[in-house]
Amino acid sequence: MTKLFLPLLMAGVLLATPLAAQSREEVNERIEALQGDPQGFAEAFDLLTEAMRYGDPVTVSQLADYPLTVRANGEEYELLEAQDLVDNYDRLVMADTQQMVADQEFDELFVNAQGVMFADGALWMASICDDDACSGTHWGIIAINN
Repeated sequence: MTKLFLPLLMAGVLLATPLAAQSREEVNERIEALQGDPQGFAEAFDLLTEAMRYGDPVTVSQLADYPLTVRANGEEYELLEAQDLVDNYDRLVMADTQQMVADQEFDELFVNAQGVMFADGALWMASICDDDACSGTHWGIIAINN
């Protein structure tokens, strides 16, 4: 019984222990390696979190890449242009999503090859190619998942 209890206890301790926090520098390194342009991301991050904090649909819509997939109210919407988001902002970006994105800490972001995840997946941003040759990029919101 003791032989079984000790491994279970250790597993419980390990699962309850939070993962080591990452630094802003480590997040920037992952962005550079997987998406590129960490400085551009930092600027977009600041604009987005501020816009969400103050409920600014125009700035949020300008940061989005279209067509934009938004999941809200149990539905999935494909927005074709910025004005679609501005006109329907309160129905498409829930208050709790706005708050979670506004409160997002930079060093708690998740970065992978698809983009940067905010607020446990409530919003994703990615580096978007400006042309077919990808000679330039910009950061854009690629999904909102309320």
